[in-house]
Amino acid sequence: MLTPSSRRYNDSEYEYRHVQLPKAMLKAIPEDYQDAQKGTLKLLWEEEWRALGITQSLGWEHYEVHEPEPHILLFK
Repeated sequence: MLTPSSRRYNDSEYEYRHVQLPKAMLKAIPEDYQDAQKGTLKLLWEEEWRALGITQSLGWEHYEVHEPEPHILLFK
């Protein structure tokens, strides 16, 4: 089970947090979760990130992968 790695932070429009996956876990993630063009994870639907073991309250949207560190998933 993975929980958010950051406290919540916000701007005038959204609340944000990020989850840091263990780097070794990236190699075990199914290929259909990968963005072959970027070499990172694709943006994941809630059912997909929950299937990876990420647990957080309902309503969070995976909106970006931090490309320099692809094991960090950004949520809003």
